[in-house]
Amino acid sequence: ILQADGGNYCACVNAATLAVIDAGIPMRDYVCACSTGFIEDTPLVDLSYIEESAGGPQVALALLPKSQQIALLEMNSRLHEDHLEKVVDAAAKACGDVYAVLDRVVREHVQEVTTLVGE
Repeated sequence: ILQADGGNYCACVNAATLAVIDAGIPMRDYVCACSTGFIEDTPLVDLSYIEESAGGPQVALALLPKSQQIALLEMNSRLHEDHLEKVVDAAAKACGDVYAVLDRVVREHVQEVTTLVGE
């Protein structure tokens, strides 16, 4: 990580997924991660350092997006159960968004490499 502004763990999970794919190791699904917090009765995704430092509850979710299986769910402080579903749903949606970006980049890279090898 060249510059850290929160969400380091999740960034590392996403980077590791790309590294495994780039190494040619078969995977059933991507592992996509996103951090989520609950600040002022609102779930926030991809927390910045300032939002992480605010001291509210934070959830890290690593998800297998195609199957919607949870690989990791970590919460660092107490959160009322009435809010947990909203926070996890926001994190799952964000993981889906991360998946879309990662999959697009991987497909573009494969297309580029295939073109270069074919020349």
